[in-house]
Parts: sequence; structure tokens; C-alpha cells
Amino acid sequence: MKLRKFVALTSLAAAGLILPATASAADTVKVGVLHSLSGTMAISETSLRDVLLFTFDEINAKGGVMGKKIEPVVVDGASNWPLFAEKAKQLLEQDKCAVVFGCWTSVSRKSVLPVFEKNNGLLFYPVQYEGEEESQNVFYTAEAVNQQATPAVDYYLNAGKKKFYLLGSDYVYPQTTNLVLLEYLLSKGVPIENIGGGFKKDESGKIISAGKYTPFGHTDYQQIVSEIKQFAAGGKACVISTLNGDTNVPFFKEYAASGLTAETCPVVSFSISEDEFRGLPAKQLVGQLGCWTYFQSIKSKANTKFITDFKAWLKKSDVTGIVKDGRVTCSPMVLSYDGVYLWKAAVEKAKSFEVDAVRKELQGGLSFDGPGGKVTTQKNMHLTKNVYIGETKADGQFKILKTFDGVVGEPWLKGKFKAK
Repeated sequence: MKLRKFVALTSLAAAGLILPATASAADTVKVGVLHSLSGTMAISETSLRDVLLFTFDEINAKGGVMGKKIEPVVVDGASNWPLFAEKAKQLLEQDKCAVVFGCWTSVSRKSVLPVFEKNNGLLFYPVQYEGEEESQNVFYTAEAVNQQATPAVDYYLNAGKKKFYLLGSDYVYPQTTNLVLLEYLLSKGVPIENIGGGFKKDESGKIISAGKYTPFGHTDYQQIVSEIKQFAAGGKACVISTLNGDTNVPFFKEYAASGLTAETCPVVSFSISEDEFRGLPAKQLVGQLGCWTYFQSIKSKANTKFITDFKAWLKKSDVTGIVKDGRVTCSPMVLSYDGVYLWKAAVEKAKSFEVDAVRKELQGGLSFDGPGGKVTTQKNMHLTKNVYIGETKADGQFKILKTFDGVVGEPWLKGKFKAK
């Protein structure tokens, strides 16, 4: 009977009545890619789509994950936060993706979070964020505040800066980060009058907002830059910027046009990497700082191989609309890359694609020697990684000024720092 059944099925397959997709589906694992490929955040997120597809191809060329080839399912969040939730639901409930890599802004992550928790899905989130979150359904390869913002403040304090102007986009990441930075600056002895951007208080007099905020896609920075220039007039001032997306272009153009420079009032940005500098007047911004857990300028065999292989993949890629010329690498791209390899390691150690089994292995402490150095998973679903302070060069790259090795990701910082 078994032989007859095999022969019958073989005959049906030869006749084209059994679709090969059924057989191939058993040899693949679906993996979601959820990023903005259109709208104001596309300037940043499209490159994360690209590096994920590169990583999947790299892994597939070596046999895949547990013998299964990665089958990417790419969707566009379109810089529309409610749409992110709809797309997340599609990836988990319809496409049955084993894991999803995606989101840039915290508002997009918070939009999809209930969907992942309801479906017990697993999201790898690769972009600097404000902390104050620790979901069992999100692995945060992202920089926490203590892996980006507070090291940058420490660098400026050591450089003799006395005044700090807080500027950001109007959503949860900048707002929460700046409240943490307010506490941190006060704990370092910086008087509140030396913290610019303004404050909002509740009825009891407690500060509930610190800094100046503009909407996504904002274009008119004349008044804000004028205020910064006045704030910096006495010297020893700097700007801490959490502006996100393409609004950085008009801000830095207005900043440069006003005569402000890295010497008179430097800016450290937490959302501008090498990738965003492709659309900015880099030559006018020489000397500005960035703080990330990766820079393309890192000298290592792992980084050289990553850059070379990614650029080779771009040349032969047939992804619709992909930009092939003038490409660079950056921290969110590398943290996406690291995330895929950490997921692969967890799956293979667990011998399962099931989220609960994979999570257990991730929380047990897995390491990967990535382009930015060794990263290690933590029980709290964050990463231990190196932190780098870099100075912008005319070519849009960063000269590394300082390195902090093996910084543990700490998401819970609000209320931790006490004023002197």
C-alpha cells in the first residue's frame, strides 16, 4: 500500500497536480521584515530592509537555519504607526512568521507590542530607544539610554561643556530619553538653568517634560536654531539631539546657515548615523558627534568582511528599487545583522523555532562576534556591547574618539539618578 501510494503521488506530481510549493514550504522558515519603506522614516529604515535581506542570503548560502532556508516576508509600515500593528498581525497570524525583524521609532514598536504579546511572537528591535520596557516578546539589540545618551553626556562633561540644550522629535523615545538625561545632568551637578529647551510641569510642580520637540517631517528650524545660538552665546554649550528621520536635513542646514559650528556649539545626535549622512551637508557638519555601538570606520576583520560582502551583495541584488551606489553601513544595520545571527544561534541551540524555546536560549547568554565587536545576550532581553563616540568627518564617516567596552544594556534608568 505504501509503495502504491508513493507511485500515485509521484504520478500526480509529474502531471503537475501537486504544487511544488507544498514540498518547498517544509524546507523553509518564514521570517518577517517590518520597516518603513515609504514616508518620513524611509530615509533610515530602507537600509535595514536591505541588510536583513543580505543577511538572510548569507545564511541561506551556508545551509540556512537548522537545514531550512529563510523565506523573507517583507511588508511596509509606511511611517504609519497604526499600520505597523496591522502588518505585524499579518506577519504573525496569516504568514505564520517564526520571528520578525523590524521597527525603528519607539511609537512603531509600542504599536506592534500588543500584537506580539497576544500572539506570543518574537520581534528583534535594532534601533536606539528610551528603555522603560522589558517585554518577553521583544529582543532589544537596540542601544539602551546607558549605551548611547549617558556616555555621550559623560564625554561632553569631560570636555568641559557646562550647558546642554535638549532637542528631539515629538514622540516617546526623545521625551523619555530627555527626562532620563535631565536627571543624569542634575546628578552630575549641572544646574537646571544650564539645561535648555524648556520644561513642562504638572500641577504639583514636578517636571514631566524636558527639551524642545518638533513633529516628524518638521522643516522650519529658524526659530529653534536662533534660540540655540542665544543659549550658546556664553560658550561651553552643546546640543543633545534626538531628532529622527528626514527632519534632520532642514535642522542641520539651518544650523550651518546660522553660523553655528562644532567649535561654537557642537551637536551629538543619537539618530544620525553614516546612513543618514548621505542626505545631509556632511562637509558643513565636520566635528559633530555621534554615539553608537558601531561605526563603519571600526578596524577589524569582521567589519571589513561585513562591509565588503554587503557591498558585493548590493551589486548583484535584484531587489526592486534598491539603491546600489554610495552605500554605507551603520549601527542599526549592524544590530539588525547581529540580531539575525543571534536568533539563528538560539534556534539551533534550542533545536526548535518555537518562541518559548528560542527565548530561553537568548536569555541564557549567547555571544556573536559581529562587525561592532562581541555582543552577548542578557536575561532582560537586551545586549551587552561596545559603545563608541565618533566625530563626523567631511566624507560622512566618523573618527572614533572613545570606546567603552562591554556595556551592559540597562532599560530601567528613570529615577535612578539623584540631583547633587
